[in-house]
Amino acid sequence: MIDTSDPNSRNFPSAADDAKTARLTPAVTPQVASSAYRLAFDDDEFLLRDEMRPVRLLLELSKPEMTLTEHQVRNTVVIFGSARTLSGEAAQTVLAAAEKNLSDEPENPALQALVRQAKRNLRQAENYETARNLAQIITECCGKEGAIPLHVVTGGGPGIMEAANRGAHEAGGRSVGLNIVLPREQEPNPYITPELCFRFHYFAMRKMHFLLRARVLVAFPGGFGTLDELFETLTLIQTGKVKTLPLLMFDRTYWENLINWNLMVEEGMISPEDLTLLKFVDSVEEAWEVIRAIEL
Repeated sequence: MIDTSDPNSRNFPSAADDAKTARLTPAVTPQVASSAYRLAFDDDEFLLRDEMRPVRLLLELSKPEMTLTEHQVRNTVVIFGSARTLSGEAAQTVLAAAEKNLSDEPENPALQALVRQAKRNLRQAENYETARNLAQIITECCGKEGAIPLHVVTGGGPGIMEAANRGAHEAGGRSVGLNIVLPREQEPNPYITPELCFRFHYFAMRKMHFLLRARVLVAFPGGFGTLDELFETLTLIQTGKVKTLPLLMFDRTYWENLINWNLMVEEGMISPEDLTLLKFVDSVEEAWEVIRAIEL
């Protein structure tokens, strides 16, 4: 029903109005009860068919795009990194528990391995604190009047992602989380701004949103997911599919032990100038100097 008493009312009922009306229609005949009679946009069974994948891809492109535009999120710093990296406090707790268990069975190889891993976790926790501090500085400085407006974006999960969202939250600012449905449930971390917390089915759409507003990308040590995001970004920049963006790499030792960058040049797989797409940084201050110098 259209409200004719409201001068701002629409000439036509909205899709939401018709969906509400349709849901209230009693299924008193076989025709009305048929799934074919449901409004197409209000029919989950229809929307989830394999043939409707293009529509679902469009929805995952459009929903975050419209929401971010409405919230005036225009320029972002994307922070990648492992979901397994613990905070300093959590890493200390895990190490203390592992060492206590080992003290009861000092010759147990499995417990010895757990202690070694816990010590690695503690070392990697430095990256958690670095990501947290960097996001805090970005948010504090970019929230000042007249400053370049930048928002921190992460994959929305735990680890380095949590650290970056946490830093932005502690600075009193907003940050974005682009979470994804996984076989093992991944909850969004509690530091994402709720109205900027998104959930994806398609990795492709999620990765597109990482780059649509990106002005700087920051990569911390990570696993397959981090490498996927890193190399897709490098490929897009190298091939001119996106404009050249600063790509800051924290923890040079990790990256150089993991990937023999120079071998790719020596074997002719990439050009020497391709390595200039990467910039290794050793401190929050060094990264911030690059970020604050960007021109929008």
